[in-house]
Amino acid sequence: MNNFFIDFFNKIGENPNREGLLNTPNRVIKSWDTLYSGYNKDPKEILQNTFSEHSCNEMIVLKNIEFYSMCEHHILPFFGTISFGYIPNKKIIGISKLVEFINIFAKRLQIQENLTTQIADTFMNELEPRGVMVVIEATHLCMIMQGIENKNAKFITSALRGVFKDDARSRAEFMQHIK
Repeated sequence: MNNFFIDFFNKIGENPNREGLLNTPNRVIKSWDTLYSGYNKDPKEILQNTFSEHSCNEMIVLKNIEFYSMCEHHILPFFGTISFGYIPNKKIIGISKLVEFINIFAKRLQIQENLTTQIADTFMNELEPRGVMVVIEATHLCMIMQGIENKNAKFITSALRGVFKDDARSRAEFMQHIK
């Protein structure tokens, strides 16, 4: 058994040789393949899968994208929904590719503020739309399970780029769509 896990079990007062814990280190390490799979993918590659034929120039919104991520400060999950909107400039992306793109950033050690801006900035830089808006609402287990132990708090972050930052009507339209 890995020394990290032996030290961990000893620190919390558990017997590292107890039958139920013997395979736990292997299961945890295997789960990391999924939990942190965003490190093995390049989000810019996903954004190469665009369509320019029949592309629109009106707002496109995908809301309530379920996600989970791991807090880099506590290595505890946070999870919730992401609403994403953009106004294309000649290029659109398929909705499954959009979710895949978002999950690349979510499946890394994160703080919600960075997750929000990484999604908006990368999309804006790579596809050059007229604007991007990202709103994330999440529950953080680090707030529920330790520290202040607040069970009902929702953390909301947003990032506005391009016309969403400059035009109150575009912002309002996006917000109306995600209500």
